[in-house]
Amino acid sequence: MKIVMLGAGYVGLVSGTCFAEFGVTVTCVDPDEGKIKRLHDGIIPIFEPGLDALVKKNVAAGRLTFATSLSQCEPDADAVFIAVGTPTRHEDGHADLSYVYQAAKDIAAYLIPDHFTVVVTKSTVPIGTGREVEKIIRAANPQADFAVASNPEFLREGSAIGDFMRPDRVVFGTDSDKAAEVMRALYRPLYLIETPIVQTTLESSEMTKYAGNAFLATKITFINEIADLCEKVGANVQDVARGIGLDGRIGKKFLHAGPGYGGSCFPKDTLALTKTAQEKGSPIRIVETVIDVNNKRKKAMADRVIAAADGNVKGKKVAVLGVAFKPNTDDMRDSVALDVIPALQKAGALVQAFDPVAMKEAAKLLPGVVWTKDTYEALAGASVAVILTEWNEFRALDFKRAQKVMAAPVLVDLRNIYKPADMAKTGFSYSSIGR
Repeated sequence: MKIVMLGAGYVGLVSGTCFAEFGVTVTCVDPDEGKIKRLHDGIIPIFEPGLDALVKKNVAAGRLTFATSLSQCEPDADAVFIAVGTPTRHEDGHADLSYVYQAAKDIAAYLIPDHFTVVVTKSTVPIGTGREVEKIIRAANPQADFAVASNPEFLREGSAIGDFMRPDRVVFGTDSDKAAEVMRALYRPLYLIETPIVQTTLESSEMTKYAGNAFLATKITFINEIADLCEKVGANVQDVARGIGLDGRIGKKFLHAGPGYGGSCFPKDTLALTKTAQEKGSPIRIVETVIDVNNKRKKAMADRVIAAADGNVKGKKVAVLGVAFKPNTDDMRDSVALDVIPALQKAGALVQAFDPVAMKEAAKLLPGVVWTKDTYEALAGASVAVILTEWNEFRALDFKRAQKVMAAPVLVDLRNIYKPADMAKTGFSYSSIGR
Protein backbone atom coordinates (compact mmCIF):
# COMPACT_ATOMS: atom_id res chain seq x y z
CA MET A 1 0.00 0.00 0.00
CA LYS A 2 1.02 3.61 -0.49
CA ILE A 3 0.20 6.62 1.64
CA VAL A 4 1.13 10.29 1.82
CA MET A 5 1.47 11.97 5.20
CA LEU A 6 0.91 15.73 5.03
CA GLY A 7 3.01 17.16 7.84
CA ALA A 8 6.37 15.93 9.11
CA GLY A 9 5.92 17.20 12.64
CA TYR A 10 5.42 15.08 15.71
CA VAL A 11 2.28 13.21 14.64
CA GLY A 12 3.07 13.01 10.94
CA LEU A 13 6.67 11.86 11.25
CA VAL A 14 5.99 9.28 13.95
CA SER A 15 2.87 7.93 12.23
CA GLY A 16 4.47 7.88 8.79
CA THR A 17 7.57 6.12 10.06
CA CYS A 18 5.54 3.51 11.94
CA PHE A 19 3.35 2.84 8.89
CA ALA A 20 6.57 2.34 6.92
CA GLU A 21 7.68 -0.14 9.56
CA PHE A 22 4.42 -2.01 8.87
CA GLY A 23 5.55 -2.34 5.24
CA VAL A 24 3.59 0.57 3.77
CA THR A 25 5.29 2.88 1.26
CA VAL A 26 5.15 6.35 2.84
CA THR A 27 5.97 9.86 1.66
CA CYS A 28 6.02 12.53 4.35
CA VAL A 29 5.31 15.97 2.87
CA ASP A 30 6.16 19.22 4.63
CA PRO A 31 6.57 22.70 3.08
CA ASP A 32 9.46 23.46 5.44
CA GLU A 33 12.38 22.97 3.07
CA GLY A 34 14.92 23.11 5.90
CA LYS A 35 13.13 20.34 7.79
CA ILE A 36 12.91 18.13 4.71
CA LYS A 37 16.59 18.69 3.92
CA ARG A 38 17.51 17.72 7.48
CA LEU A 39 15.38 14.59 7.22
CA HIS A 40 17.12 13.68 3.97
CA ASP A 41 20.40 14.12 5.85
CA GLY A 42 19.18 11.82 8.63
CA ILE A 43 18.62 14.63 11.14
CA ILE A 44 15.38 14.20 13.09
CA PRO A 45 13.70 17.54 13.95
CA ILE A 46 12.07 16.29 17.16
CA PHE A 47 13.26 14.29 20.13
CA GLU A 48 11.42 10.99 20.46
CA PRO A 49 13.21 7.88 21.79
CA GLY A 50 13.89 5.37 19.04
CA LEU A 51 12.57 7.50 16.20
CA ASP A 52 15.92 8.32 14.60
CA ALA A 53 16.85 4.66 14.21
CA LEU A 54 13.41 3.75 12.84
CA VAL A 55 13.52 6.60 10.30
CA LYS A 56 16.98 5.59 9.09
CA LYS A 57 15.95 1.95 8.82
CA ASN A 58 12.88 2.64 6.69
CA VAL A 59 14.60 5.26 4.52
CA ALA A 60 17.32 2.70 3.79
CA ALA A 61 14.65 0.11 2.95
CA GLY A 62 13.03 2.52 0.48
CA ARG A 63 9.71 2.58 2.29
CA LEU A 64 10.02 6.12 3.68
CA THR A 65 10.74 9.24 1.61
CA PHE A 66 10.28 12.98 2.07
CA ALA A 67 9.02 15.81 -0.12
CA THR A 68 8.13 19.48 0.17
CA SER A 69 4.95 19.35 -1.94
CA LEU A 70 2.15 16.97 -2.88
CA SER A 71 2.92 17.80 -6.51
CA GLN A 72 6.13 15.79 -6.09
CA CYS A 73 4.12 12.65 -5.25
CA GLU A 74 2.62 10.17 -7.71
CA PRO A 75 -1.21 10.38 -7.59
CA ASP A 76 -1.57 6.70 -6.70
CA ALA A 77 -1.70 6.83 -2.91
CA ASP A 78 -4.29 4.66 -1.20
CA ALA A 79 -4.64 7.33 1.48
CA VAL A 80 -3.52 10.88 2.17
CA PHE A 81 -3.28 11.70 5.86
CA ILE A 82 -3.65 15.26 7.12
CA ALA A 83 -1.26 15.56 10.06
CA VAL A 84 -0.71 19.31 10.25
CA GLY A 85 -0.85 21.59 13.28
CA THR A 86 -4.10 22.81 14.82
CA PRO A 87 -2.83 25.39 17.33
CA THR A 88 -5.10 27.45 19.54
CA ARG A 89 -6.28 30.73 18.01
CA HIS A 90 -5.23 33.37 20.52
CA GLU A 91 -8.15 35.66 19.73
CA ASP A 92 -10.93 33.22 20.68
CA GLY A 93 -9.49 29.91 21.93
CA HIS A 94 -10.76 27.87 18.98
CA ALA A 95 -8.52 25.45 17.10
CA ASP A 96 -6.87 27.13 14.13
CA LEU A 97 -7.90 25.00 11.14
CA SER A 98 -6.19 27.09 8.46
CA TYR A 99 -3.45 24.46 7.95
CA VAL A 100 -6.04 21.68 7.69
CA TYR A 101 -8.12 23.56 5.14
CA GLN A 102 -5.03 24.45 3.10
CA ALA A 103 -4.12 20.77 3.13
CA ALA A 104 -7.61 19.96 1.82
CA LYS A 105 -7.11 22.40 -1.07
CA ASP A 106 -3.73 20.86 -1.86
CA ILE A 107 -5.25 17.38 -1.80
CA ALA A 108 -8.02 18.48 -4.15
CA ALA A 109 -5.37 19.43 -6.71
CA TYR A 110 -3.60 16.10 -6.17
CA LEU A 111 -6.53 13.70 -6.58
CA ILE A 112 -7.38 12.20 -9.98
CA PRO A 113 -10.76 10.86 -11.23
CA ASP A 114 -9.81 7.23 -11.89
CA HIS A 115 -8.06 6.40 -8.63
CA PHE A 116 -9.87 6.06 -5.29
CA THR A 117 -8.11 7.72 -2.37
CA VAL A 118 -9.04 8.01 1.29
CA VAL A 119 -8.43 11.46 2.79
CA VAL A 120 -7.75 10.95 6.48
CA THR A 121 -7.72 13.61 9.18
CA LYS A 122 -5.01 12.53 11.62
CA SER A 123 -4.71 15.98 13.20
CA THR A 124 -6.84 16.64 16.25
CA VAL A 125 -9.74 18.63 14.84
CA PRO A 126 -13.07 19.94 16.15
CA ILE A 127 -16.19 17.93 15.46
CA GLY A 128 -17.43 18.64 11.96
CA THR A 129 -14.02 19.29 10.41
CA GLY A 130 -14.07 16.11 8.33
CA ARG A 131 -17.31 17.19 6.68
CA GLU A 132 -15.81 20.58 5.89
CA VAL A 133 -12.70 18.95 4.40
CA GLU A 134 -14.96 16.91 2.12
CA LYS A 135 -16.84 20.04 1.01
CA ILE A 136 -13.59 21.86 0.20
CA ILE A 137 -12.25 19.00 -1.91
CA ARG A 138 -15.53 18.39 -3.76
CA ALA A 139 -15.91 22.06 -4.55
CA ALA A 140 -12.36 22.32 -5.89
CA ASN A 141 -12.28 18.97 -7.71
CA PRO A 142 -15.76 17.56 -8.48
CA GLN A 143 -14.28 14.69 -10.49
CA ALA A 144 -12.12 13.37 -7.66
CA ASP A 145 -12.77 9.80 -6.50
CA PHE A 146 -12.30 9.94 -2.73
CA ALA A 147 -13.87 9.55 0.69
CA VAL A 148 -13.01 11.21 3.99
CA ALA A 149 -12.11 9.39 7.20
CA SER A 150 -11.14 10.49 10.69
CA ASN A 151 -8.35 8.59 12.42
CA PRO A 152 -7.30 10.39 15.62
CA GLU A 153 -3.87 9.76 17.09
CA PHE A 154 -3.33 8.62 20.67
CA LEU A 155 0.43 9.05 20.88
CA ARG A 156 2.15 10.01 24.12
CA GLU A 157 5.31 12.01 23.67
CA GLY A 158 8.24 9.96 24.92
CA SER A 159 6.57 6.63 24.13
CA ALA A 160 4.95 7.35 20.78
CA ILE A 161 6.46 4.48 18.81
CA GLY A 162 5.23 1.91 21.30
CA ASP A 163 1.84 3.60 21.37
CA PHE A 164 1.55 3.31 17.58
CA MET A 165 2.89 -0.24 17.33
CA ARG A 166 1.02 -1.60 20.36
CA PRO A 167 -1.98 0.71 20.87
CA ASP A 168 -4.88 0.24 23.27
CA ARG A 169 -7.18 0.70 20.29
CA VAL A 170 -7.46 2.16 16.81
CA VAL A 171 -10.37 4.50 16.14
CA PHE A 172 -11.51 5.60 12.72
CA GLY A 173 -14.71 7.12 11.41
CA THR A 174 -16.10 7.15 7.87
CA ASP A 175 -19.37 6.74 5.97
CA SER A 176 -17.66 4.91 3.12
CA ASP A 177 -17.30 1.13 3.01
CA LYS A 178 -14.41 1.49 0.53
CA ALA A 179 -12.62 3.88 2.89
CA ALA A 180 -13.20 1.54 5.83
CA GLU A 181 -11.66 -1.30 3.83
CA VAL A 182 -8.54 0.79 3.15
CA MET A 183 -8.25 1.82 6.80
CA ARG A 184 -8.53 -1.76 8.02
CA ALA A 185 -5.93 -2.87 5.48
CA LEU A 186 -3.49 -0.19 6.69
CA TYR A 187 -3.87 -1.35 10.28
CA ARG A 188 -3.96 -5.07 9.45
CA PRO A 189 -0.63 -5.76 11.23
CA LEU A 190 -2.33 -4.84 14.51
CA TYR A 191 -4.92 -7.58 14.08
CA LEU A 192 -2.13 -10.05 14.85
CA ILE A 193 -1.94 -8.66 18.39
CA GLU A 194 -5.74 -8.43 18.63
CA THR A 195 -5.86 -4.65 18.87
CA PRO A 196 -9.47 -3.45 19.14
CA ILE A 197 -10.55 -1.55 16.02
CA VAL A 198 -13.37 0.91 16.67
CA GLN A 199 -15.21 2.03 13.53
CA THR A 200 -17.58 4.98 13.89
CA THR A 201 -18.97 7.96 12.01
CA LEU A 202 -16.75 10.96 11.28
CA GLU A 203 -18.32 12.98 14.10
CA SER A 204 -18.02 10.21 16.68
CA SER A 205 -14.37 9.63 15.81
CA GLU A 206 -13.55 13.33 16.15
CA MET A 207 -15.45 13.51 19.43
CA THR A 208 -13.67 10.44 20.80
CA LYS A 209 -10.30 12.18 20.62
CA TYR A 210 -11.51 15.30 22.42
CA ALA A 211 -13.51 13.37 24.99
CA GLY A 212 -10.55 11.14 25.81
CA ASN A 213 -8.14 14.02 26.36
CA ALA A 214 -10.73 15.98 28.35
CA PHE A 215 -11.32 13.02 30.63
CA LEU A 216 -7.61 12.51 31.30
CA ALA A 217 -7.13 16.22 31.97
CA THR A 218 -10.05 16.05 34.40
CA LYS A 219 -8.53 13.05 36.17
CA ILE A 220 -5.20 14.87 36.60
CA THR A 221 -6.92 17.99 37.90
CA PHE A 222 -9.07 15.94 40.28
CA ILE A 223 -6.07 14.30 41.96
CA ASN A 224 -4.28 17.66 42.12
CA GLU A 225 -7.17 19.17 44.04
CA ILE A 226 -7.33 16.11 46.29
CA ALA A 227 -3.59 16.64 46.90
CA ASP A 228 -4.22 20.20 48.08
CA LEU A 229 -6.86 18.94 50.50
CA CYS A 230 -4.50 16.18 51.69
CA GLU A 231 -2.02 18.87 52.71
CA LYS A 232 -4.70 20.59 54.79
CA VAL A 233 -5.93 17.46 56.59
CA GLY A 234 -2.66 15.55 56.98
CA ALA A 235 -3.29 12.82 54.41
CA ASN A 236 -0.88 11.43 51.79
CA VAL A 237 -2.13 11.84 48.23
CA GLN A 238 -0.02 8.94 46.96
CA ASP A 239 -1.71 6.57 49.40
CA VAL A 240 -5.09 7.99 48.43
CA ALA A 241 -4.32 7.63 44.71
CA ARG A 242 -3.32 4.01 45.17
CA GLY A 243 -6.38 3.32 47.26
CA ILE A 244 -8.79 4.65 44.64
CA GLY A 245 -6.75 3.58 41.63
CA LEU A 246 -7.08 -0.09 42.51
CA ASP A 247 -10.80 0.30 41.90
CA GLY A 248 -11.22 -1.05 38.37
CA ARG A 249 -13.84 1.59 37.64
CA ILE A 250 -11.28 4.35 38.30
CA GLY A 251 -7.90 2.89 37.32
CA LYS A 252 -4.46 3.92 38.56
CA LYS A 253 -3.22 5.89 35.54
CA PHE A 254 -3.17 9.70 35.55
CA LEU A 255 -3.53 9.84 39.32
CA HIS A 256 -0.10 11.37 39.95
CA ALA A 257 -0.37 14.69 41.75
CA GLY A 258 1.83 17.46 40.40
CA PRO A 259 2.02 21.06 39.21
CA GLY A 260 -0.67 20.73 36.54
CA TYR A 261 -0.86 19.35 33.03
CA GLY A 262 0.80 20.89 29.99
CA GLY A 263 2.03 19.75 26.60
CA SER A 264 0.79 19.90 23.05
CA CYS A 265 -2.57 18.20 23.56
CA PHE A 266 -4.44 18.65 26.84
CA PRO A 267 -4.41 22.47 27.09
CA LYS A 268 -5.27 22.97 23.42
CA ASP A 269 -7.84 20.20 23.14
CA THR A 270 -9.76 20.93 26.33
CA LEU A 271 -10.07 24.57 25.30
CA ALA A 272 -11.20 23.70 21.77
CA LEU A 273 -13.79 21.26 23.12
CA THR A 274 -15.30 23.83 25.47
CA LYS A 275 -15.47 26.40 22.68
CA THR A 276 -17.32 23.96 20.43
CA ALA A 277 -19.66 23.02 23.28
CA GLN A 278 -20.44 26.66 24.04
CA GLU A 279 -21.16 27.40 20.39
CA LYS A 280 -23.54 24.47 20.20
CA GLY A 281 -25.37 25.55 23.34
CA SER A 282 -24.24 22.52 25.34
CA PRO A 283 -21.45 23.81 27.61
CA ILE A 284 -19.24 21.30 29.41
CA ARG A 285 -18.92 22.90 32.84
CA ILE A 286 -16.63 20.23 34.24
CA VAL A 287 -14.01 20.76 31.52
CA GLU A 288 -14.34 24.55 31.78
CA THR A 289 -13.53 24.25 35.48
CA VAL A 290 -10.64 21.89 34.78
CA ILE A 291 -9.06 24.47 32.45
CA ASP A 292 -9.46 27.26 35.00
CA VAL A 293 -8.13 25.19 37.92
CA ASN A 294 -5.14 23.95 35.94
CA ASN A 295 -4.15 27.41 34.70
CA LYS A 296 -4.28 28.82 38.22
CA ARG A 297 -2.40 25.84 39.62
CA LYS A 298 0.58 26.24 37.29
CA LYS A 299 0.85 29.91 38.16
CA ALA A 300 0.70 29.13 41.89
CA MET A 301 3.66 26.73 41.82
CA ALA A 302 6.19 29.57 41.99
CA ASP A 303 4.65 30.57 45.33
CA ARG A 304 5.60 27.17 46.74
CA VAL A 305 9.20 27.70 45.71
CA ILE A 306 9.28 31.19 47.20
CA ALA A 307 7.73 29.94 50.44
CA ALA A 308 10.42 27.25 50.71
CA ALA A 309 13.07 29.98 50.42
CA ASP A 310 11.76 31.71 53.57
CA GLY A 311 9.30 33.75 51.53
CA ASN A 312 11.89 35.71 49.55
CA VAL A 313 13.96 34.85 46.47
CA LYS A 314 15.11 38.35 45.59
CA GLY A 315 18.78 38.18 44.66
CA LYS A 316 18.90 34.44 45.39
CA LYS A 317 19.83 31.71 42.96
CA VAL A 318 17.08 29.20 42.24
CA ALA A 319 17.97 25.89 40.59
CA VAL A 320 15.33 24.52 38.22
CA LEU A 321 15.67 20.84 37.33
CA GLY A 322 13.76 20.00 34.16
CA VAL A 323 11.84 22.38 31.91
CA ALA A 324 10.17 20.13 29.30
CA PHE A 325 6.49 19.52 29.97
CA LYS A 326 7.27 15.83 30.61
CA PRO A 327 10.30 13.49 30.44
CA ASN A 328 11.63 11.99 27.20
CA THR A 329 10.70 14.97 25.06
CA ASP A 330 12.03 18.41 24.21
CA ASP A 331 8.49 19.79 23.87
CA MET A 332 7.99 23.05 25.75
CA ARG A 333 4.39 23.66 24.78
CA ASP A 334 2.43 24.75 27.87
CA SER A 335 5.17 23.45 30.15
CA VAL A 336 4.77 24.45 33.79
CA ALA A 337 8.26 25.96 33.48
CA LEU A 338 6.78 28.71 31.31
CA ASP A 339 4.71 29.82 34.31
CA VAL A 340 7.10 29.09 37.17
CA ILE A 341 10.35 30.52 35.84
CA PRO A 342 9.01 33.96 34.80
CA ALA A 343 7.20 34.25 38.14
CA LEU A 344 10.43 33.50 40.01
CA GLN A 345 12.32 36.01 37.88
CA LYS A 346 9.65 38.63 38.56
CA ALA A 347 10.16 37.98 42.27
CA GLY A 348 13.87 38.75 41.84
CA ALA A 349 15.29 35.23 41.59
CA LEU A 350 18.35 34.40 39.52
CA VAL A 351 17.28 31.21 37.76
CA GLN A 352 19.80 28.62 36.65
CA ALA A 353 18.39 25.52 35.03
CA PHE A 354 19.23 22.17 33.53
CA ASP A 355 17.22 19.81 31.30
CA PRO A 356 18.77 16.80 29.53
CA VAL A 357 17.05 17.55 26.21
CA ALA A 358 14.86 20.66 26.17
CA MET A 359 17.26 23.54 26.91
CA LYS A 360 17.70 24.55 23.27
CA GLU A 361 13.94 24.93 22.82
CA ALA A 362 13.49 26.46 26.27
CA ALA A 363 16.13 29.13 25.68
CA LYS A 364 13.96 30.59 22.91
CA LEU A 365 11.08 31.03 25.35
CA LEU A 366 12.74 31.83 28.66
CA PRO A 367 15.15 34.79 28.49
CA GLY A 368 17.41 35.56 31.40
CA VAL A 369 17.89 31.95 32.49
CA VAL A 370 21.41 30.61 33.02
CA TRP A 371 21.50 27.24 31.27
CA THR A 372 23.97 24.80 32.80
CA LYS A 373 25.82 21.73 31.58
CA ASP A 374 24.51 19.38 34.27
CA THR A 375 22.41 19.06 37.42
CA TYR A 376 25.10 20.04 39.90
CA GLU A 377 26.15 23.13 38.00
CA ALA A 378 22.51 24.19 38.20
CA LEU A 379 22.52 23.56 41.96
CA ALA A 380 25.73 25.53 42.56
CA GLY A 381 25.07 28.44 44.90
CA ALA A 382 21.30 27.90 44.87
CA SER A 383 19.23 28.77 47.91
CA VAL A 384 16.46 26.47 46.74
CA ALA A 385 16.08 23.81 44.05
CA VAL A 386 12.84 22.80 42.34
CA ILE A 387 12.11 19.67 40.32
CA LEU A 388 9.73 20.56 37.49
CA THR A 389 10.20 17.53 35.21
CA GLU A 390 10.68 13.97 36.46
CA TRP A 391 13.63 12.98 34.29
CA ASN A 392 15.22 9.72 35.46
CA GLU A 393 18.51 11.40 36.29
CA PHE A 394 16.78 13.52 38.91
CA ARG A 395 15.46 10.42 40.68
CA ALA A 396 18.77 9.53 42.33
CA LEU A 397 20.44 12.83 43.23
CA ASP A 398 23.63 12.75 45.29
CA PHE A 399 22.36 14.82 48.20
CA LYS A 400 25.72 15.02 49.93
CA ARG A 401 27.22 16.51 46.79
CA ALA A 402 24.21 18.76 46.34
CA GLN A 403 24.46 20.03 49.90
CA LYS A 404 28.10 20.93 49.40
CA VAL A 405 27.45 23.07 46.33
CA MET A 406 24.14 24.70 47.34
CA ALA A 407 23.85 27.84 49.44
CA ALA A 408 21.04 26.17 51.41
CA PRO A 409 19.78 22.56 51.38
CA VAL A 410 16.21 23.21 50.23
CA LEU A 411 14.32 21.10 47.67
CA VAL A 412 10.82 21.63 46.29
CA ASP A 413 9.75 18.42 44.59
CA LEU A 414 6.74 19.19 42.39
CA ARG A 415 6.72 15.66 40.99
CA ASN A 416 6.85 13.68 44.26
CA ILE A 417 9.95 11.77 43.16
CA TYR A 418 11.26 11.30 46.70
CA LYS A 419 9.76 10.03 49.94
CA PRO A 420 9.50 12.57 52.77
CA ALA A 421 10.87 10.04 55.30
CA ASP A 422 13.96 9.42 53.16
CA MET A 423 14.51 13.13 52.59
CA ALA A 424 14.39 13.79 56.32
CA LYS A 425 17.61 11.78 56.64
CA THR A 426 19.47 13.88 54.07
CA GLY A 427 19.41 17.13 56.02
CA PHE A 428 17.37 18.85 53.33
CA SER A 429 14.35 20.99 53.94
CA TYR A 430 11.92 19.18 51.65
CA SER A 431 8.45 19.95 50.34
CA SER A 432 6.31 18.10 47.84
CA ILE A 433 2.71 17.86 46.60
CA GLY A 434 -0.10 16.51 48.76
CA ARG A 435 2.04 14.85 51.43
